[in-house]
Amino acid sequence: MSVVNIICMKWGNKYGPEYVNILFSMVKRHMRRDFRFVCLTDDSTGLVSGIESFPIPELNIPNGPERGWDKLVTFTAPLYDLEGEALFLDLDIVIIDNIDCFFDHTAQFPIIKDWVKKDVTGNSSVYRFTLNQHQDILENFRKNHNTIRKQVRNEQEYLSNYVASKEQLTYWPESWCKSFKYNCVQKGLAAWFTPPKKPEGAKIIVFHGKPNPPDAIIGRSGKWYRKVLSSTWVAENWK
Repeated sequence: MSVVNIICMKWGNKYGPEYVNILFSMVKRHMRRDFRFVCLTDDSTGLVSGIESFPIPELNIPNGPERGWDKLVTFTAPLYDLEGEALFLDLDIVIIDNIDCFFDHTAQFPIIKDWVKKDVTGNSSVYRFTLNQHQDILENFRKNHNTIRKQVRNEQEYLSNYVASKEQLTYWPESWCKSFKYNCVQKGLAAWFTPPKKPEGAKIIVFHGKPNPPDAIIGRSGKWYRKVLSSTWVAENWK
């Protein structure tokens, strides 16, 4: 079985090195396959042994780079010496079960189906692709970035629309990737009395927006209108 690649990105000071180190720890616990763990970053300080770090490739657009859009540089070809299949993981996720299935899944370009949008939009917290085979995604953005940024809100809308236009877009099984705030936090008044639930069958919990995993552990929502009690199961897995 060939070695696969796990890729993450740390840019600026929003997330410290502990997010990368914890992600690496979670992947080690929840993968049987041999893998390379790669962090594309502008600062590798504090990363533990076993994490390979490389500078973030240039987005090469005027007034760039931009947070979010810089994720498109994962489609740089070549991307250093990386080859084969790559699974991109955002830093603010919690892995709660084995993730070998994300490489076993037979699909050309799987991504999370957005939990709210009814169009083709995917959530790019978890997507898989073959290295050196999708450089057109980045090249098209560089060529048409002014128009694209007027048409869509963010990188994941562009990515989903573009890959769908090539008839290559697919989605992970619905149960694998769950949203913490949409699928775990209790609804309405129940949130004041019942802690967030751990979804049955889920592999990865995505923390998009607020709260982040450390907030969920102590029961801090980050939003005045959302009550979140502390989640012991998050603490048991985010380490």
